[in-house]
Amino acid sequence: MHDDRFTMPDSAIPGWRVMRSDAGRYWASREKPFDDDGEWYDPPFRTVDGDTFEQLRAEVKRQEEVARTRARENVREAVASEGTAP
Repeated sequence: MHDDRFTMPDSAIPGWRVMRSDAGRYWASREKPFDDDGEWYDPPFRTVDGDTFEQLRAEVKRQEEVARTRARENVREAVASEGTAP
């Protein structure tokens, strides 16, 4: 007997582990923490969910974009602080 709860779409999300709950929601957890793994309540979040696989994929994309933006901001801040006297 085939259990449809564990059927994942053919396309995986690289770097993320995808799961489907007993309730049918999709969850993904990033395999490696983000470089700036900050507070639990601030994005980027390492674990996200969605009602559909497409919603999950969009949420993962959003978290990756937040992480890239935050990394660029951290570089700008580091460069700016190098130019100031202690």
